[in-house]
Amino acid sequence: MGRHSSDRRERLVPASALAVILALTGCTGSPSSPGTAATPNPSNTSGSSPTQGGATSSATTPPGSSQATGASPQLPEVVQKLDVGLQLPWSVVFLPDGTAVVSERDSAQVKSIRDGQATTVGEVPGVDPGGEGGLLGLALSPDFATDRWLYAYFTSPSDNRIARIKLTGEPGGQLALGETEVIFSGMSKASTHNGGRIRFGPDGFLYVGTGDSQRREQPQDTNALGGKILRLTPEGRPAPGNPFGDNPVYSYGHRNVQGLAWDSDGRLWASEFGPDVDDELNLITPGSNYGWPTVTGAPGRSGLIDAKVVWPSTSDASPSGLEIVDGIAYTGALRGQRLWAVPLSGETAGTPVAYFTGEYGRLRDVARAPDGTLWVLSNNRNPDFALILRAGP
Repeated sequence: MGRHSSDRRERLVPASALAVILALTGCTGSPSSPGTAATPNPSNTSGSSPTQGGATSSATTPPGSSQATGASPQLPEVVQKLDVGLQLPWSVVFLPDGTAVVSERDSAQVKSIRDGQATTVGEVPGVDPGGEGGLLGLALSPDFATDRWLYAYFTSPSDNRIARIKLTGEPGGQLALGETEVIFSGMSKASTHNGGRIRFGPDGFLYVGTGDSQRREQPQDTNALGGKILRLTPEGRPAPGNPFGDNPVYSYGHRNVQGLAWDSDGRLWASEFGPDVDDELNLITPGSNYGWPTVTGAPGRSGLIDAKVVWPSTSDASPSGLEIVDGIAYTGALRGQRLWAVPLSGETAGTPVAYFTGEYGRLRDVARAPDGTLWVLSNNRNPDFALILRAGP
């Protein structure tokens, strides 16, 4: 069946006990400079390790995609290192005051990070860790300032589900997990392919990336929840206007969606694990079929949507968390152990550029903080620590 998991390799990867913060400088370089999109080179799959700030390109943009976009990836710069003692962090979100809130997959704990210190907020009840399952994605309610809801995607003993949890405490003070309400359940679970990314869109609805949970019949079945992007109300009902009526499914034919982000024009993009080949960055449109398990990548099959970017070698990518900043899509690579930057222009994607290859280990999530910096979680299976990267202007 090909590559089931990028997470299996966690036990084999050593990790240093530190966390790193990055900044994106204002420099974009020239066509020959590190950090600038260049002509795709599909044969460049060696996974070379550039020096800090250096870049490599080893992905393809399908025929019809733009090779030249209005923006170029900015040159990252390391500005700070943190050592906060996280263990297998999976997702990070930010409170209005800038406090980072992080999920730990296996411990089921939620941690807050403020002023360079990590504090345990609490443990999410009902989490059943194992394999790629556990406490996964987090999202904040669009009305968090008044309703204080923190949303969590997690694996239970029977399924994958979403709960919303009251996050109590004063701004800048000690936080705690309060009332917990499961709002959506029934997403199939397995040792791998559990999806797990959740995020509120510009329309105020909750988008959910699910995996096929090793059930290859599910992604093409619009009545099944596996291998989909779902769109829900904050209460967990199918959102109005969904393409299949009173049904949570927004798009289908996915294998294992790991990242969700919107560009400045409100277009939804998603990163997705391929099997032994063809990791993907997709532009998502409602009701569309992205092909799995019939096809992967961009084969030009009628009725199926091609990926905008394809990484032919999964050792270069296994793209997880996704964030879009100033026309650049940033995604952390797990097996590839690098930060990918993809310039976007409208509905097209330019040439991906890789930074920090092999320098900071497996990169799990990428998220923009209120101050404009970009945080990148590292997920290295160290018993005591996980790496955090932060980037900003």
